[in-house]
Amino acid sequence: DVQLQASGGGLVQAGESQRLSCAASGFTDDDYAIGWFRQAPGKGREGIACFDSRDGNTWYADSVQGRFTVGSDNTEKSVYLQMNSLKPEDTADYYCAAKPGNLCSSFTMQTIFYTSWGRGTLVTVSS
Repeated sequence: DVQLQASGGGLVQAGESQRLSCAASGFTDDDYAIGWFRQAPGKGREGIACFDSRDGNTWYADSVQGRFTVGSDNTEKSVYLQMNSLKPEDTADYYCAAKPGNLCSSFTMQTIFYTSWGRGTLVTVSS
């Protein structure tokens, strides 16, 4: 079974950086993608970044483009989300998830395509 676990959340000040990690295991091949989602209090779950495990392609939501970077940490066998220039509106529970197929796009960045989910990690950005 695929298992995912996000970690690295915490309290940071606006303008600072934070790095989240998603430990992933149980995949039988590299034809999958890891997505990062977040859910702020009282809001729906938003897909913000995707990493194609086979080709290394990435996708970002407009809300994080240019500030967040997703990639693979092969030594840790995990996928990271590097978050720079954090804003108070980035405060949310952050989740990583996996979907079959490696395509990352705005269309495939919907929760219905993701079949395995890890627990969230809370990021709080103070102003």
